[in-house]
Amino acid sequence: MQSSFQVGDNAVHPAHGLGEVTGIERREIAGATKAFYVVKILETGMRVMVPTQTSDSVGLRGVMSEVDADAVMDVFKTADKAVGAGPWNRRQRAYNEMIKSGSPQEVAKVLRDLYRIKFRSEKDLSYGERRLMDQARGLLFKELAMARRITEAQIEKEIEAIFAVAS
Repeated sequence: MQSSFQVGDNAVHPAHGLGEVTGIERREIAGATKAFYVVKILETGMRVMVPTQTSDSVGLRGVMSEVDADAVMDVFKTADKAVGAGPWNRRQRAYNEMIKSGSPQEVAKVLRDLYRIKFRSEKDLSYGERRLMDQARGLLFKELAMARRITEAQIEKEIEAIFAVAS
């Protein structure tokens, strides 16, 4: 199924997060004219061009529904652990793959594991863990807030409350 976006639509890029389709441009590449969605990423202001023909395989998708957002929030309430114990570099690779998947549930699992470390451990998160957490938050919070029609600050409070109670 080919996703179709119009100028003004919100779209989620798997690597960059929530954005707005600001245009549809035609460019000539290797002698063929191709159409591209121009997506302005809300978090960074970056402009990303995604070929309209391959937008699905790239992972460009619409904003999750409120029901999907509730299911993502439920991920934070589970006692599961996405990545087992082991050396940090192995866990980091696994977390990076989960983030790259573009799946909000997978990104939420990364965030859940890192929040658990942050709230249940006596030590601070390492630089790598903080960087991953920031990346996961950037990809997830804006979309969750939009889907649930609340602010990012409210999303963050709700998630932190889950872990403050659980610890």
